[in-house]
Amino acid sequence: MEATSATLMTFGLATLLVSWILLLIAAWKDDYAWGIFAVLLPPIAYIYGLFRLEKAGQSLLVAVVGWFLLYLAF
Repeated sequence: MEATSATLMTFGLATLLVSWILLLIAAWKDDYAWGIFAVLLPPIAYIYGLFRLEKAGQSLLVAVVGWFLLYLAF
């Protein structure tokens, strides 16, 4: 693996982790049940973000940037 590819992959994964944490914070602030589901089933956090774009739209944008970085790594 090249250094550029490894760097992009590392930053992409770190960005996805940050977006998931931001979604967890938004879910816990909104409702206890959403917070529990987001912790136990991480894809549920992104579904929550799609339903609550006004509260979690920024974290979804961070997730898109993370996926784009991962795409560039390959």
